[in-house]
Amino acid sequence: MLFLNRRDVEALLEPGPLVEALGPAMVELSRGAVSMPPRTGAMIPETDSFLGVMPVWTGASRTLSAKLVTVFPNNETRGLPSHIALIAVFDPDTGEPLAVMDGTHVTAVRTAAGSALATRLLARPDSRVLAIVGSGVQARSHAEVLTRTCGIEEIRIVARDPAKAARLAAELADSLGVPVTAAPSLREAAAGADILCATTHADRPVVHWRDVEPGTHVNAVGLNPAGRELDDDLVVNSLVVVESRGSALAPPPAGSNDLLEPIEAGIITADHVHAEIGEIVAGEKAARTSEDQVTLYKSVGVAVQDAVAARLVLDAAQAAGVGTRVDL
Repeated sequence: MLFLNRRDVEALLEPGPLVEALGPAMVELSRGAVSMPPRTGAMIPETDSFLGVMPVWTGASRTLSAKLVTVFPNNETRGLPSHIALIAVFDPDTGEPLAVMDGTHVTAVRTAAGSALATRLLARPDSRVLAIVGSGVQARSHAEVLTRTCGIEEIRIVARDPAKAARLAAELADSLGVPVTAAPSLREAAAGADILCATTHADRPVVHWRDVEPGTHVNAVGLNPAGRELDDDLVVNSLVVVESRGSALAPPPAGSNDLLEPIEAGIITADHVHAEIGEIVAGEKAARTSEDQVTLYKSVGVAVQDAVAARLVLDAAQAAGVGTRVDL
């Protein structure tokens, strides 16, 4: 079995090819050609944490994999990422384990790559200004991946802790070579922004319709089984797109409270979800229909995205002779 550590995965996983590979995979998912049960998990109420399990089989790439991911929001105080994961890939003919790899970096990059794919499909073609809500791992990965794959020319960061927003902005400005600033409020970050990425663990809405300008594309990737990051008005007034209706509308920890809570309150119905991203890639559903329309990609993270990323990493590792062979 091949073991690939964090450094191996970071060196092998390229955002550009991943974004390109996600499109066909999401079409396959929407057409029912992927076996992917909704994420399940063991909850730890005392710490608002959980262990998620995400198995998947995708026939197009013949990838059988499973991710174990822990979400521990308090890890920030320990100097650890809130999401920690590993991915196992199995031989599709025998079921033998082929590889175990770090999944923490995969999770960060594939989530941002999913947002990049949605941005290409749903944002206005001339979109260049990106606002990011949050200052953690996903904030960083969205800035890096969207800048490299979507032509971003300016980034604004807003976060609950202004010092963290300023620190991340300075680091990104150095590494990405585009202007990056910390904004004092969401309204100021979103003013004139073409794309807004919500990357928080908020337990109550932090992104409000009143702060989002007409024509904005919103990528919302935050997941908190105890709450949500978008207000009702934003969900109601946006063209809503998801990875998978089955996952997004399932109970937590699979589904999104941003959609489930307004459905339970009778504000919207499940039919308010306009499309899955694969349906838009395939041309089966329309994308943006006007310059002023607000589009919302509500991501919950699905296992087929992990499988696509893991396959790219494993193929690259085998071609380059990277990794450590171990016996179980």
